[in-house]
Formats: sequence, structure tokens, C-alpha cells
Amino acid sequence: MTLSKLPLSYCTNVHPGLTVGEIETGLRENTVEVRGRVGELAAGLWLARPVATELLETPASLDRFSDWLNEAGLTCYTLNTFPFGNFHDARVKENVYLPDWSRDDRFDYTLDSARILARLMPDDGTEGSLSTVPLGFKPFDYPESFADECAGRLISLARSLKQLEEETGRKIRLAIEPEPFCIIETTAETIQFFRRLRELAADAGSLDVVNEYLGVCYDVCHQAVEFEDVADSIKQLVDEQIRINKVHITCAIRVENPADNEDARQALARYVEPRYLHQTMGRAADGTIHRQVDLTEDTALAPPDSFAAADEWRVHFHVPVNAESLGPLQTTRGDLKKALAAVRDLNYAPHLEIETYTWEVLPDGQQTSLVDGLTAEVEATRTLLDELTEHPTSNIQH
Repeated sequence: MTLSKLPLSYCTNVHPGLTVGEIETGLRENTVEVRGRVGELAAGLWLARPVATELLETPASLDRFSDWLNEAGLTCYTLNTFPFGNFHDARVKENVYLPDWSRDDRFDYTLDSARILARLMPDDGTEGSLSTVPLGFKPFDYPESFADECAGRLISLARSLKQLEEETGRKIRLAIEPEPFCIIETTAETIQFFRRLRELAADAGSLDVVNEYLGVCYDVCHQAVEFEDVADSIKQLVDEQIRINKVHITCAIRVENPADNEDARQALARYVEPRYLHQTMGRAADGTIHRQVDLTEDTALAPPDSFAAADEWRVHFHVPVNAESLGPLQTTRGDLKKALAAVRDLNYAPHLEIETYTWEVLPDGQQTSLVDGLTAEVEATRTLLDELTEHPTSNIQH
């Protein structure tokens, strides 16, 4: 029972980049600078479809990029393959879920990314991971067969990852990332999908390979926004033998007693912005969860009755993971601590990655230089991980 001994990773989807040159610029100006301050650091690369295509044009392209990373002192064992296109477009919102897992282009991009990662990974037996979209987005219109269609492609991907390992000696696992308002968002839906996936895999003679190569990316703030007990959520995944291949170390926004907390609601209104989707949940005294697909100024300043009567709101806005509070707003850092304690007690060590991609869209007064902000996040996370390692207590039975 231990936390990953690999260098802590931070996800580079915080940096714009649709060419290899732009990716290298972001890494040079930010990641290398952070590494110079904190020591050993892994880059959890986001390589959009155009970047992946460029890297695979010739073997020399990928070799040169791998050499560049080595010379920069950066290790890479995980990729974020959730955003397919431009994650820094003026408006991303629900487009981040495209293409979905029923589409060939999602499959092809993911497998291409695995081929890239196999070349970039350390040559020391380290395993790799790819985080990906949780099938699709509930507000979109899908046929009844959608989940099974996605499962079929995921089974094919698991077989391809096994073949890739046989060819390269590099094991890379897929990590499906539940997210609010997606086809897979809650722990219960995750379990339901994996049960169906395993049924189909068994019928196809591929159950063992699916269990070996497919699991989840546990984004802590996503489950916290759902008002789930994160420790119990992780225990449920353990009980179902659903492997957590990757953990996104993240925090979301909390508003306590919103009806009587005008300062917090005024502050929250400043987080309304046009680029990313900020799913918003309110929990009533009886436990009912009220939901809105995106945060709006009206929700914050003139909330509907259901939200006004809620005891607490939670908003899917990735905020700095070192922050317990943001002025009158609170964060889900307490849930992060509980989740990492539960992860520590697993009998394997998922990859650990900080994923705060919203620095560019934080309101005035919350922004800092990206290098300073990332450095503070890495240092605070390392301190938390050290505390958990030094004071082990078992929370999950295996």
C-alpha cells in the first residue's frame, strides 16, 4: 500500500499548442522553469490531434521530440487524450467531448497517442496511461445502442494496447475519466458501464485483456462536484475490481449556505467565463442534488428556488489545488485529501497528475504567473503526499 514513486506529473493542457513547436515552447517557458524550482517533475502531455499527426509523420519526428524531452530533463509516462482539438479555443464548452467513443477518429487518435507514449516513456519498466472522455455528453442526442457501440471500440482498443505491448515492451493502460453531465459521471454509472463492458468483452473472448488494459481516471473534483463521498467511491471501484489507472489531483469551488452568503455568490459570478464548461450542483437538506449544465451569472446572483434553498453548491471549475479557500469561496481540497488517503491504501499505485487547466480564465485577483502558480501547486501536493506516506492509516480493506 503506497503512493506512486514516479515523479509527480502535471498536465500540460494548461499550455496552448497545436504544433510540436508550440508544445515545446510551452514546455520550455513553463514546465522546465517549474522543474528548475521543484526538482524532478513529469510532464503529463496533452498532444492534440494535429500534434499527434505531426509527430507520427516520420519516425525521425518522434525521435527528435523524445530527445528534446530528455535534454530538457522531463519524463513522461502519461498523456491526456481527453481534449481532441483546440483546448484553448475561444469557446470549448461541450465541444471537448467530441469526437465521442462511437467514432473511429476517437479510436484512431487514442491509439496514435499510445504509440507516441510508447516512444516517450522511460525505458525502465514504467507503465503508461492515457486519460480519455467518458464516452460522450448526456445532453447530446445518441441512439440507444450508443454505450454498446463505445464498448465495442474500447474492447478493440484494449486488444490494440496488448498488441502494442507485445511489439514494444511498453504497457499502456486507458483511463476513462467520469465527468459531470457525461454518459459516465457518477461512480454508480461507472460500475454499471464496466459491468456491461465486461459482459460484451466476455462474449468476444476478450475479458482478460479488457480487465488488464481498461480502467478509470479518477478526477477528484469531478466526484466531489457530484457530492460523492470520495473515499467510499474509491472503495466501490475497488470492490468491483475496476482499476484506477490515473488520478487527477484537482479541486473545485464550494459555496456554503448560498442563500445567506451574498459575498460568496458575488465572488462566484466572477468565475463565469466563455471558454470552459462549469457544471454546477446544489445539494438540498434532504440530499436532493439540483443540477445545471453550466455556471451563469443568473445562477450565482439570482439563483432559481431549487438552488437558493440548497445547503451547498459545488462548481466544476478547476481551481489551484493548494487553495483551501478563494476569498469567500471554499474549495474541495478536503475531498482531495480524503481521496489521496484512499488511493494510498490501494494495493497498486495509480499515476498521480495535477490538472489545473484554468489559469488563463481565473478572475482578476486570482491570477498569478503560470510558473509561480504551478510551482505552488506542485510544492503543496508534494507536502500532502509526504504527509500521507509518513502517517499511513488504512481506510480501505482489500
